Amino acid sequence: MHFHLPQPPHALSELRRQRQPIRDVNREHSEQIGRLDRLALFITERVGTMGFFLAIFTWTVVWLGWNLLAPKPLQFDPPMAFVFWLFISNMIQILLMPLLMVGQNLQGRHAELRAQSDYEVNLRAEREIDAILQHLEYQNALLHALLIKTGIPNDQLPPIPVFTVQTTNKTEQS
Repeated sequence: MHFHLPQPPHALSELRRQRQPIRDVNREHSEQIGRLDRLALFITERVGTMGFFLAIFTWTVVWLGWNLLAPKPLQFDPPMAFVFWLFISNMIQILLMPLLMVGQNLQGRHAELRAQSDYEVNLRAEREIDAILQHLEYQNALLHALLIKTGIPNDQLPPIPVFTVQTTNKTEQS
């Protein structure tokens, strides 16, 4: 009985040679942004917190409460109109709106870099898993050939599991 062995899998050294280094996208992103971008990120990260919300809420309650409940001579913003409070609130909103948009754009760019890095790591892991499966399939065939050479009857041999490895996809080829 003649048993045909499959093609030996690639050597580990060849797999290592083909391996691309893993990128540090956090460092890449940090190197790409300037001082003003860092300021926008700093403000975006601080404004989007419960602490900032509570500070604005407390300021509003104290301001409106003082100007509603304090004696008339001590009120500095006429009740019901609250013109000064509205002016300050609008200035905060007008100044923060573009800063938050810039910060969110930078955070989005960073998220895209991380997603691309995750994709590259997943592709690398898939290739390594494929290589492991090819080695296992080759070892199974070798063991099966050894069992046949030792003269064990075919009806006593375990079946050879065959792994189908799909290594190419459209995104990997482009």
